[in-house]
Amino acid sequence: MIDPAFIGYEFGLHHREVEKGQLRFFARAIAETNPIYSDEAAARAAGYPSLPVPPTFLFCLDMDRGNQYDYMDTMGIELGKVLHGEQSFRYYGMAFADDTLSFASRITDIYAKKGGLLEFVVRDTRVHRGNDPIADLRSTIIVQHR
Repeated sequence: MIDPAFIGYEFGLHHREVEKGQLRFFARAIAETNPIYSDEAAARAAGYPSLPVPPTFLFCLDMDRGNQYDYMDTMGIELGKVLHGEQSFRYYGMAFADDTLSFASRITDIYAKKGGLLEFVVRDTRVHRGNDPIADLRSTIIVQHR
């Protein structure tokens, strides 16, 4: 069983610069055809300072923090037993290419179902650009015990 004392566990703050090449690659990967996500002139013509960050890209950027599974190691979770449960996003503002974003994560819940055969770990992440909140990300992993 995952120790519920990990609720409140905070990850180290990390920062990422949003790169235009990453945004263009991501737009292609999700088959985004709106040119504002790949053509800077189109983004500026639409009133943006640069390429806007597509909605789910922040989750990918958060995973680009080195060992994104280190918290699982700390909690004693075997990666081979982990399933992606869900993710959600709440936006407060937009982010753009060349922004430097800060990510602060913590474990906000741990619970079990099916008599402990499935354990759920909920991680919340606040994303800021300077002092401006950009989004809250929530991801849930499921740990299977057989």
